[in-house]
Amino acid sequence: MTDSASSHDSMGVASAIPAGRVLIFDTTLRDGEQSPGASMTHEDKCEIAALLDEMGVDVIEAGFPIASEGDFEAVKAIAGLVKRASVCGLARASKKDILRAWEALEGARNPRIHTFLSTSPLHMKHKLNLEPEQVLAKIHESVSYARSLCDNVQWSPEDGTRTEREFLAKAVRTALEAGANTINIPDTVGYTIPNESAQIIRQLREDVPEIDEKAIIATHCHNDLGMAVANSLAAVSAGARQIECTINGLGERAGNAALEEAVMALRVRRDVLPYESGVDPVYLARASRMVANATGFPVQYNKAIVGKNAFAHESGIHQDGMLKHAGTYEIMTPETVGVSKTNLVLGKHSGRHALKERLKELGYDLGDNALQDAFVRFKALGDAKREIFDEDLIALVDDAASEVEGGEGRVKLIDLQVESRMGQRAKSRVVLEIDGQRQEAEGEGDGPVDAAYKAVKALVKHQGKLQLFQVTSVTGGTDAQAEVSVRLEEGGYIAASQAADTDTVVAAAKAYVNALNKLFLRRQKTAPESSALAG
Repeated sequence: MTDSASSHDSMGVASAIPAGRVLIFDTTLRDGEQSPGASMTHEDKCEIAALLDEMGVDVIEAGFPIASEGDFEAVKAIAGLVKRASVCGLARASKKDILRAWEALEGARNPRIHTFLSTSPLHMKHKLNLEPEQVLAKIHESVSYARSLCDNVQWSPEDGTRTEREFLAKAVRTALEAGANTINIPDTVGYTIPNESAQIIRQLREDVPEIDEKAIIATHCHNDLGMAVANSLAAVSAGARQIECTINGLGERAGNAALEEAVMALRVRRDVLPYESGVDPVYLARASRMVANATGFPVQYNKAIVGKNAFAHESGIHQDGMLKHAGTYEIMTPETVGVSKTNLVLGKHSGRHALKERLKELGYDLGDNALQDAFVRFKALGDAKREIFDEDLIALVDDAASEVEGGEGRVKLIDLQVESRMGQRAKSRVVLEIDGQRQEAEGEGDGPVDAAYKAVKALVKHQGKLQLFQVTSVTGGTDAQAEVSVRLEEGGYIAASQAADTDTVVAAAKAYVNALNKLFLRRQKTAPESSALAG
């Protein structure tokens, strides 16, 4: 058996995929959300799922329905709204898990149940406390039950890359006999390396030759050694036809294979990887920003494809080369992934039309009211800083969107004054508009942000606990906007919000107020009687 696409496409389930096609299975909403601190709201998940569907992702793993009522409702909602992609729910090897997944998925256009069981000696002994024959029986029982409910069943041997090859073949053969039509081989702890990843797939296809007739082989790689994307592509070269990945590489520990990197590697290096995905790369930057905003996890500046510096050039030698021919230092055009080619320098003298056109280029097609609001903010920002860059505009629009999501009209920040001196406690005076009524209070704290937050809490009583407070610079320079990410938790509900301003304390106060508005909006939906702001 060869590693060519044609041999893999020759018959059975795999032949339903066009020659050279690799399926993209996005698990941002499940595996990505399991990253500590990355919880997303129901609304965030639905918005991200809609964009994933629009951009051409083949399968969206929407969550783990048995994990919580919130996860169940999110998977059910996504199953109803997605128009093209298959919607998948994860389930352990138990009938209770599998039935719960099916209840969430049955309204989907093309539902998929993904069930799994550990197969490595370490996991079987210390996690499952089961003998190998018991594991095989459990695989057959769980996959058979899933297949009795759903025609599209995926099975994964957890810790597959550390599983003994002979037993891996037995486990896969058992899952195939029970009806699985996708077999996913997870590198659960990011342990393997590229040549080994390819060899695992090759050997599996040799040991279980019927797999090509009965199923699609998938790969799911974690990034603990920084090789998740390389391992995924190596598996594809050996016959895997589905890559499991997440936006921004989000995931547990060091994360998962990054969707944007896998998609662009397939696109740029077709000379050595003669495969393609169905993902439209122009959506990649937008998806990256959406996930970063929803989770509060900023994208590192030097992140491949979607990082702030991915298409930036500071070196004089590089700049000279770029001016002569862009191909000297760029292997893809920024426009391909939805990034503007150059920073459009806008300032306070720019007009509404210029702003509208630039926002369109960045992927924001605003209505008249939203555009007017953005223009007012734009003018105020122009008075505060000399140059306005694309990142400023993105932060400006996302800031406005965060306010609307938070329930506009309940609490608004009207004014903030802070006094802070070295060696002394900071003092603040805040003016809020609460349900249309102006109120003010003073606060004292260890620093200006602490003082501002205490003044806000004096006016708006709540039990929310501050889980995250993070400040990043939107652009360079001393007049750069500060973008503040805030995450509040109240009664198990997490409200995440961001705000940007050239004044860091003002940005912090705006983000805090936006998050509070989300908490109050949640109260109104779940317990109207407790939605009073003084509650």
